[in-house]
Amino acid sequence: MGEEWSSVSVPGLARPPLDRATKVLYGVGAAASAIKQRGLSAFLMLFYNQVVGLDPEQVALGIFIALIFDAVIDPTVGLLSDNTRSRWGRRHPWMYAAAAPVAIGYFLLWTPPSGWESAPLFGYMLACLLTVRLFDTFFELPALALGPELESDYHGRATLYAYRQFFAVLGGLGMTILVYQVLMPDEGGRSGLLLGREGWTNYAVIAALLIFATILISTAATHGQIRYLHMPSRRRVSVRTLVGETVATLSNRHFLIITIFGLFVTISVGVKYSMEIYFNLYFWELTSRQLALIATVGTVCGLGGVLYAPHLVRALGKRNAMVLAFIVLTTTVVTPISLRLLGVLPLNGDPVLFYILLVDLGLHGATSPIITILTVSMAADVVEDSQVKTGRRSEGVLLSADDLLKKLVSGVGLLISGVILAAAAFPKGAQPGQVPAATLEKMATLYVPIMLALYGAAIATMLFFRLGKEQHDINLATLLRQTEAEEAEEALR
Repeated sequence: MGEEWSSVSVPGLARPPLDRATKVLYGVGAAASAIKQRGLSAFLMLFYNQVVGLDPEQVALGIFIALIFDAVIDPTVGLLSDNTRSRWGRRHPWMYAAAAPVAIGYFLLWTPPSGWESAPLFGYMLACLLTVRLFDTFFELPALALGPELESDYHGRATLYAYRQFFAVLGGLGMTILVYQVLMPDEGGRSGLLLGREGWTNYAVIAALLIFATILISTAATHGQIRYLHMPSRRRVSVRTLVGETVATLSNRHFLIITIFGLFVTISVGVKYSMEIYFNLYFWELTSRQLALIATVGTVCGLGGVLYAPHLVRALGKRNAMVLAFIVLTTTVVTPISLRLLGVLPLNGDPVLFYILLVDLGLHGATSPIITILTVSMAADVVEDSQVKTGRRSEGVLLSADDLLKKLVSGVGLLISGVILAAAAFPKGAQPGQVPAATLEKMATLYVPIMLALYGAAIATMLFFRLGKEQHDINLATLLRQTEAEEAEEALR
């Protein structure tokens, strides 16, 4: 029955060049995950700790449980997505199914009941978090897996994923600006509205609607490409066979390197994002107006980084561009806090301090999207490298690691953040300017070496990656010869 639908893939049907509108609308989908991810990374700890009243250890435990859940769900969805046969192809049924549940789950996460004790509140948070994780995987993983099929060229992939990152920057930092400037602006010179519930309810409504809309827009925009995409063959296989094929796919050397690298990157980013609001509100004592300006500058610089990333790849190659970008990123993250601990920077409230932080965070904002684009693009290049060795296209299985690692941003990252805050004895319901100096110093002295260790490990791992343009072109040529041979053999039958 599925073959009667015009959207079913047609073997041997040549794909016309992907038009820019489709590339742009494909990229729009990244905003959904970015809105969700930025919220979980930057605001979840503050909301459930300072607004709702859970201990940071409880929030961290909930994130850790969700991480274990992800470790099972992500590769499972990747495997099922790779082997789905339907009138809407391998990926789109999963993507359509995700839109409403993930939006509803995200809304409920930020609107917990009032007056509950910590145990039921913890259970509520965990249930919402697992719902969001599950259905976000239904969309984000198949959407990422579409990329290698939509664009096979080495440099073209960097450009395609730049479109995704463009909207990820707009979604993530755009919602941050909305929080600081519109929904919860300064109240009497302080960021008091951040610690009340009303603003977060408004945030939940807007974020949920945007997540729902961007998922549907991106999925519908790529629906017309289904007929050109790979369709897995009909076969009956055992669980043992599927597990064996998955292990063979994930044993690819380049995949293991990019996975280990991504592990360090995303954990470090998770620590940074979840601790960032504590440093901004309590360590630097910035106002909501200043935070909004920083987010605005970060957005502009981030979009600049997105536009520059493909040119950097052409000049240096993906690996060398990644190492350079990561060195710059490391410098921006640890330098201001280290200088404050050394007593070098001006006191809080000094305009000079704010402009120093503005420049530093602007540079960070420009560098972060470059790293994200390169990470996903390099992971996509592994698809053909694996196919040459295994004879199977397994984008879902391979990129499930990328999706899982992005969730580690708010997983292990939040777990480490919770440990830092607990070790520093950070008080509940704290107001800016009233946290003991010893607490802030302890928080900073724990944070800096942890970040340096994670960043250093990431850079060292990336130096072992060897899959460049030359090898990628060889892989594409090999696959083309194999396809032509198979078609010629089929024609003789």
